[in-house]
Amino acid sequence: MAIQWYPGHMHKASKEMQKILPQVDLIIEVLDARIPFSSQNPMLAELRGDKPCIKVLNKIDLADPAVTEVWQHYLEQEQSVKTLPMSAQEQARKTDLLSLCQRMVPAKAQSVKQIQTMIMGIPNVGKSTLINNLAGRQIAKTGNEPAITKMQQRIKLEQGIVLHDTPGVLWPNLENPHSGYRLAITGAIKETAIDNDDIALYAVEYLMQAYPQLLQQRFELEALPESGLETMALIGARRGCLRGGGHVDLERTSKIILTEIRSGMLGHISWELPAMTEKEWAEVLVVREQKAAKKAERKQKRRRR
Repeated sequence: MAIQWYPGHMHKASKEMQKILPQVDLIIEVLDARIPFSSQNPMLAELRGDKPCIKVLNKIDLADPAVTEVWQHYLEQEQSVKTLPMSAQEQARKTDLLSLCQRMVPAKAQSVKQIQTMIMGIPNVGKSTLINNLAGRQIAKTGNEPAITKMQQRIKLEQGIVLHDTPGVLWPNLENPHSGYRLAITGAIKETAIDNDDIALYAVEYLMQAYPQLLQQRFELEALPESGLETMALIGARRGCLRGGGHVDLERTSKIILTEIRSGMLGHISWELPAMTEKEWAEVLVVREQKAAKKAERKQKRRRR
């Protein structure tokens, strides 16, 4: 299933970000540590050019620590990029982030000039919570659903740092279908834009391969069946999600599975690895080339007519 969600305010925010970017010394991109590839906006890489960037791997309390380390090493291979794993609620990490900002822009840190930073991130990665932590007061509205922030704001922080806040922005076309599923699993896309049954099935099938013990422990399953649908049926039966005739209600079961995944009840889970996403992106590029070739072919046919 193709998952697309791009409200109008996101398009407007993207244009406003492009206007401000020339004034910015440093970009802080907040990523979900569980899905660092799927939660980074490819538009940002094009916009920022060679500007230094801190990639905050947020929600490490929900991610697999070993996989987070792999991602840090992978992301920091890119020039002028540093990573900082954290949980947005951690006060102790506030100083670490501000100090890293100064180290990334040493010329301004050693002068009286303010360091202009822009904080960016897709919906529901914890950007607003992090901003409130950095500012030491309630500035950004927070919530457990995406697309809370809809306006830009300028915030003065400690150590001569100015933070330009931006709304959470997805991109118009999620070319990698796996990324769409992962964004939906972790709550970056509103439930009104997705099919819970389909998302929960994708999640269960992944957990059966990558974290079978966590799946069994949480839902008290003695063994896992061969298919994801059978596993969901077992979970539904265990949780009493039954309709008339003893049939499992998959919609109710799906909501339970997704709610417990998002709240961390299954344990520390990461939904992608660098090698996995590289393979998926290679497949996306092949599809893109095929579409471009077909489009060129159609143009040639029209010209011949």
